[in-house]
Amino acid sequence: MIKPRKHRIKAPVMSVRILPSAMTVAAICFGLSSVKFALEGRSTEAMAFLAIAAILDALDGRVARALNVSSRMGAEIDSLADAVNFGVAPAFIVYGTLLSDSRIGWIVVLLYAVCIVLRLARFNAMLSIDKPDYENKYFVGMPAPAGAIGAIGPLAAKMQFGEGWWTSEPAVVIWMITISLLVVSTLPMRKVHTFSVPPAMVAPLLALLAIGVAAAILYGYIVILVIIVAYVLHIPFAIRTRRFLAAHPEVWDDKPRQQGAARRAIRRAQPHRRSMMRLGLRRPPRG
Repeated sequence: MIKPRKHRIKAPVMSVRILPSAMTVAAICFGLSSVKFALEGRSTEAMAFLAIAAILDALDGRVARALNVSSRMGAEIDSLADAVNFGVAPAFIVYGTLLSDSRIGWIVVLLYAVCIVLRLARFNAMLSIDKPDYENKYFVGMPAPAGAIGAIGPLAAKMQFGEGWWTSEPAVVIWMITISLLVVSTLPMRKVHTFSVPPAMVAPLLALLAIGVAAAILYGYIVILVIIVAYVLHIPFAIRTRRFLAAHPEVWDDKPRQQGAARRAIRRAQPHRRSMMRLGLRRPPRG
């Protein structure tokens, strides 16, 4: 008796393997299309397409790791996509909508684009350097996506509030130079996905996420401005936390909650130590 052959279902290996790179190429297309819309005076579509490019950029690497199809070619394409989407595209958008009549506008956007490329090159060069685990929680300088969101901040303010001092040439020029310097700086910026979420806070955070999505649909420009302000305000806290971790290697293996408790305990002890130093005492008097 001849047994029927069992046909194995072959997974579409090749299509799965190219999925992350396809997402990256799509991100480049959306980023360049945002430039087209900006040059046509369609600022809303330009920012929307730039946002889609940023979302695809955030997902392609995670999809590659989830499918275990990471490759050197994919990493190179991703770096080039970042340069286009977060360097070239925002530069053209800002120039076409806010600085086209400025004498130094082109110089300013060139500075921004070059700083984004330099920041990406430094990031790639630092991948092969051995670092303590806590360093992996921080970017060195403002990451390229955050720089792109920051760059279009004046345009978002213009779309929401109209013309004002925030759209004047000096304000936009100073803002773009500031963003460019933050991009190439060595200031630590906390990676969003490294924040720990207590189990009790999962449901409230999901509710806030739903509210945020609804706000982004109805008040997209305000949401962009809120994100920029929140990111800038987090920088001093990131600097303080990283400085604490660098000075206290004994807490590197602790959980975030334990590290926070240790930091608060040391902070409470510091005023007492300073008062002892002013009194010329190394230890508190006994009895």
